[in-house]
Amino acid sequence: MTRAPRIPNLGGAKAFILHRPHPTVQAITRQLSAIGLITLDCWPELPPEALAADFVFFDADLGFDEQFPWKPGEAPMPLVALIGSEAPGRIEWALSHKADAQLLKPVGNAGVYSALLIARQSFEARKHLASEIASLRQRVAERQTIVRAVAALSKGTDDGRAYAQLRSLAMSWQISVEDAARRIVAMTSEEVTREEGGDDQSHRA
Repeated sequence: MTRAPRIPNLGGAKAFILHRPHPTVQAITRQLSAIGLITLDCWPELPPEALAADFVFFDADLGFDEQFPWKPGEAPMPLVALIGSEAPGRIEWALSHKADAQLLKPVGNAGVYSALLIARQSFEARKHLASEIASLRQRVAERQTIVRAVAALSKGTDDGRAYAQLRSLAMSWQISVEDAARRIVAMTSEEVTREEGGDDQSHRA
C-alpha cells in the first residue's frame, strides 16, 4: 500500500517575493505570514542572501534572467511564477527557469498554500530525478573507462585475462576497479603523448 506524502510544516520557512511594489505582493505576504513563513520582497533583483531562501516567488510578466543569482533552470529552491500575462514569450521564459508552481494574478485571498506545497513536491521530485540521471551517467562513464582500460591491457588479445589483470591491479593498489581503470587509462594516455612527442622530435631531427 502506497503511503500518501506527508504535508510539510512550513512554519519558519523564508520566502522572497521578486516583484515590483504592487497589491499582488501584499496579498501574497498576508497569506505567507498567516502560514508562518518569513517574507521579504525585493525588486528589481534578488539579493545574495536569497540563495538561502526556502521559496522564491517571481514576476513572470516583467522578469529577466539577470534578476537571479543563478543560471536559468538551476535555482537551489522551489520557484513559484506569478503570471498575469499569458503571452507565449513570457510563459516560455517562466518555463526556462523551471518554475515549480504558478499563481495567476491578481492574487486573491487563497492559493498561496497549495502553490507552496506543489512547488516543494515538484522541486524535490526534479532534484531526485537529476540525481538519478547524474548517477546513471557516472556509471556509464565508469563502464566506458573500464572497457578502455581492458582494451589497453589486452592489446587485442584475451579481454577476460585483461579484466582479471585489472582486478588484480586494483587489489594490489587497494583501490576500486573503477579507480584502477582510470589510472590505467591515464597511464596509457601519457605513454601515447610521450611517443607522439618522440616522433615529432625525430621528424624535426
